Amino acid sequence: RVSAVAGEPGNTNVCYVGAASGGVWKSVDGGFNWRPTFDSEPAQSIGSIAVAPSDPNIVWVGTGEAFIRSNVSIGNGVYKSIDAGRTWTHMGLEQSGRVGRIVIDPRSPDVVLAAALGHGYGPQQERGVYRTADGGKTWDRVLFVDENTGAADLAMDPNNPRVVFAGMWTIDIKTWGRTSGGLGSGVFVSRDGGLTWRRLSRGLPPPPLGKIAVSVAQSNSNRVYALIET
Repeated sequence: RVSAVAGEPGNTNVCYVGAASGGVWKSVDGGFNWRPTFDSEPAQSIGSIAVAPSDPNIVWVGTGEAFIRSNVSIGNGVYKSIDAGRTWTHMGLEQSGRVGRIVIDPRSPDVVLAAALGHGYGPQQERGVYRTADGGKTWDRVLFVDENTGAADLAMDPNNPRVVFAGMWTIDIKTWGRTSGGLGSGVFVSRDGGLTWRRLSRGLPPPPLGKIAVSVAQSNSNRVYALIET
């Protein structure tokens, strides 16, 4: 099962896919042939892949599938490649559980935001949106709602990377069932590149809400979409 897809900006022949429990695969001929690039790493559940718009040699992978149900594997943080996926370096966020989205500032490949959903099996502090400005050497948790709510999705305005949207999700899963939704879920926006955030409510359904996906139209930054479980 494929859980993440990313292409190289400006080169339609190069693409990466992440499997729910089978690592990262790369194609350089438009998808006709594939080779595994992540087999030597200890986490094989992939939640997200991102290629730096300013340098296609820089590829980020967030481990832990975020399409959460009773039988999905968690990850052990985020990885970075500076040679287009040939080798990988673990860059922290070990307890993030599931990183369902990574976005990279197109102006600087060192500025990266990661959506940490958490393991989802109970209360946990290592949830929310994390940001690095030094290529992953250090991370700051810039958006945290509560110990039961993680970041399900991120979307950066392609025309203004200072504007970022986040979908936050209150989720608790047990072997006997899943509780999706709560007062912590919501749509948040940052207008300073992810440093500070505020919750949006106007025009949105009232809480409690469940999982939320967000996206910004490339052709019109005023057009923002939120797919909301209510």
